[in-house]
Amino acid sequence: MLFHSQIFLVLFLPIVLAGYYATADSRRSRSLWLIAASLLFYGYWDPRLVPLLVGSILANWLIGRLLANVPLALPLVLGVAANLLLLGVFKYADFAAGSVCALAGCRHDAWDIVLPLGISFFTFQQISYLVDIRRGSATAYRLIDYALYVSFFPQLIAGPIVRHDELIPQLALDPRREGLQERLSRGAVYFLIGLAKKVLIADPLARIVDPLFAAANAGEGALTTAEGWVAGIGFTLQIYFDFSAYSDMAIGLGLLFGFGLPVNFNAPYRSPTIREFWRRWHMTLSRFFRDYVYIPLGGNRFGLPRQLAALVITWFLTGLWHGAAWTFVAWGMIHGAALIVFLAWRRLGVPVPRAVGWLMTMLVVMLAFVVFRAETFGAALDVYGAMIGQGQGGFAVRELPRLWLLGVAALLIALPTSQRLALEMVPPQRWIAATAAVMFVYIVLELGSGPSAEFIYFQF
Repeated sequence: MLFHSQIFLVLFLPIVLAGYYATADSRRSRSLWLIAASLLFYGYWDPRLVPLLVGSILANWLIGRLLANVPLALPLVLGVAANLLLLGVFKYADFAAGSVCALAGCRHDAWDIVLPLGISFFTFQQISYLVDIRRGSATAYRLIDYALYVSFFPQLIAGPIVRHDELIPQLALDPRREGLQERLSRGAVYFLIGLAKKVLIADPLARIVDPLFAAANAGEGALTTAEGWVAGIGFTLQIYFDFSAYSDMAIGLGLLFGFGLPVNFNAPYRSPTIREFWRRWHMTLSRFFRDYVYIPLGGNRFGLPRQLAALVITWFLTGLWHGAAWTFVAWGMIHGAALIVFLAWRRLGVPVPRAVGWLMTMLVVMLAFVVFRAETFGAALDVYGAMIGQGQGGFAVRELPRLWLLGVAALLIALPTSQRLALEMVPPQRWIAATAAVMFVYIVLELGSGPSAEFIYFQF
């Protein structure tokens, strides 16, 4: 079920909200209601995947209780290994087999393995929970609380990657506590901002970008120089508005139910360095790899060689997490290399003007997103080639619909962040509420005019 679908907006969400507040007197009842709603939300895609999610929750809860009572490392090792094995079978088995066959020169027919939605996200959440129990920074929660933490539908499919201590303590709070009206209002505005980003910006950008990458993926070598840059810049804008839209909607939905979820984006395209970019982009994923991979590998505590090795491993895994393809690994390694260059330059102590740093950062980000979006390295090279004037003609930029959206989207980057708009800047005025209602109705009607595009990060 898509957040930006009519069935979610006019049926599922109102019913779930009404049922939640109708059962607000009982923590157990409202939690069970949300768990049931979340499993229905998840199973709407494919009911066969619900037992997998439920089984994963039960297994990790049991391992967590064992870890809390048995001060041994073995349960943690087995628990993390089981989670990674589950992720590996569904997400990486076919990729690994294909890679081995490519090296061995044999033929590989793709296996028909269904990738469960959100498996990368809920697997990482549960790994962090098990590790935190072993570290002594988490307790063994009640099953009902843990099940709701993992399955809570706003963040289940594509994050933010919420930590146990960010959500579970909030489950005890009365949803009707002081500030209810403000939470509902600001949550609705937050959600609406994300909905507008997705429907009015990200999806139209996709209609500009997709034909260009389709031509590159087909190996036609048909992009002009202008089209190569439109493809690179267009996807860089599209993925930001698409993924930040999902995060905005998830956080807004959380507020509607009385929960605060962590911010996932903080104006990343204003970053003057690549390190700053990753402190602002997909922030909950960045902190996961920092806290559970980079720092345990040594981080910056044991000298430069150890730090460089930790960076390489972390960014290899970051790229692989995004998708079972070498193009995603290459994307991760580009960012890892950029961070290594940043560290080396900082050691030299040579200052870089902020405008120059921003331009270099955005160029690296955009060029990396080309290989991220392309289905093959050949397709990425076609786009790169077009950018430097090696294109052979083909699609004319003038034929692409709504090219003006690139300029509009770029200008929108300069606006205040969604969290500032929704939580700080929007005053409680009736005319704002009326404007928001009109926009909501318009978007719902717009959604009825054609099929909704999935969020980009659903495939991860």
